[in-house]
Amino acid sequence: MGMLGPTLYVFSHVLMAFALAFAVPMGWAWFHDDMTHELQWAQAAGLTLVSGALLWLLTRRQRRELATRDGFVLVNLVWLVLPAYAALPLKWMVPGITWHHAYFEAMSALTATGATALSGLERLPVSVNVWRCFLQYVGGLGVMLLVVAVLPMLGLGGMQLYKAETPGPMKDQKLTPRIAETARGLWTVYFAFSVACFLSYRWAGMGWADAFMHMCTTMGLAGFSSYDASLGAFQSPAVEWVAVVFMALAGISFLRYFMVLRGLTLKPLWADREIRTYAAVLLAAIAWVAGMLAVEGVYADFPTALRMAAFHVVSLATTTGYATTDYLQWPPFIPVFLLFLGMFVSCAGSTGGGIKMVRMVLLIKQARRELVRILHPHVVNPVTLGGQAVPAAVMNGVLGFMLIYGAATVGLAFLLLLSGLDVVTAFSAVIATVNNIGPGLGEVGPAGNYGGLTPFQLWVLSFAMLLGRLELLSVLVLFTRAFWRR
Repeated sequence: MGMLGPTLYVFSHVLMAFALAFAVPMGWAWFHDDMTHELQWAQAAGLTLVSGALLWLLTRRQRRELATRDGFVLVNLVWLVLPAYAALPLKWMVPGITWHHAYFEAMSALTATGATALSGLERLPVSVNVWRCFLQYVGGLGVMLLVVAVLPMLGLGGMQLYKAETPGPMKDQKLTPRIAETARGLWTVYFAFSVACFLSYRWAGMGWADAFMHMCTTMGLAGFSSYDASLGAFQSPAVEWVAVVFMALAGISFLRYFMVLRGLTLKPLWADREIRTYAAVLLAAIAWVAGMLAVEGVYADFPTALRMAAFHVVSLATTTGYATTDYLQWPPFIPVFLLFLGMFVSCAGSTGGGIKMVRMVLLIKQARRELVRILHPHVVNPVTLGGQAVPAAVMNGVLGFMLIYGAATVGLAFLLLLSGLDVVTAFSAVIATVNNIGPGLGEVGPAGNYGGLTPFQLWVLSFAMLLGRLELLSVLVLFTRAFWRR
């Protein structure tokens, strides 16, 4: 297998580990005495396990320390192949679903996008909805962070994978001497928040199954629900406020929570420029949208307008994608504004998508720096973050990322336009998937879904979700000639 042998060796362990995930929906099927579907979950788990075992047998003598190039290949391999195995039970259990729709749904789940191609969710087996939501929980923080924690047991280092998978420009920052320890620390924090979210949903009136599923998609900032009406099906302000709180918390870097836990001080939160900007933007956006809803008379009283604004601003800005109403019926400025927020508000190191708030802060600082240089060409005015000068390499990376981000978004939207999709749906669908937001505008708005798109359009958007989850560069680097040179 040549140069890919060591990468495939590690991937075989990932595949075998992923087989264990099928135990979660299989357990729900057993609990509901659903023997037919229980056997289908067992078959999916068995096929995944056997595939991983066979791959391990073929590559077990080709293990070595992974280079940076191997890390990028492995990350892409995981996010391309795991959705295929995750889609198998959907293909078997969802009536009338095509392979295109099943793979799209699985990719949307594992990338924590929340763009669904299914309708009639209430009529699906409970285990199927549990699977869709649990995939988003696993994908929220990143499958590869879990893999990084396991790699030392295989005798392999994981820093290369951490750099390829971790969102945000400041990838070289490690919180502990060993990257595996960092990964385990992140999952500990993630799990602790998850327990609190699960119990809060239960307290707010959800059943055990609904509380579990919506905890998964809230903490993953993913947005799948077990109802076509999303959280609007519960008609519960308490449920909505629980969602607002935990979506907002999950939109902050889990790296910072880990530092708070380790140092027993809140300083890592309030001293972080990105987090302060994140909170300020959310509060200002909520106030603005609530004011517009009140002035336009969309809701009869301001408290209701404030609750609806807070829920949908936080949901879309953090790239979760929950909805309790069809906000496309609001004044036209608001839906477009909400989609715009989803492009950049969530913090690097969170489970959210988009270009991340830290990049936006750096871009604004760079723009301000250039304006100053026009007036004072010889002034020394470096871009700073947290009181420290940002290295030129980081700024070049941010600028390069934004250039590729814009080109990829426009290029993918043009592909959808060529396939016959209308302008609003095409551009909003690409923005919603590249940024892992979920719902867009037009045909793919909160009252619709992606089920009516053609197979070609679904594959384009599946690729867009992959690009967004791996922040474009980790995927596109594979298409360069230099990458494959020995």
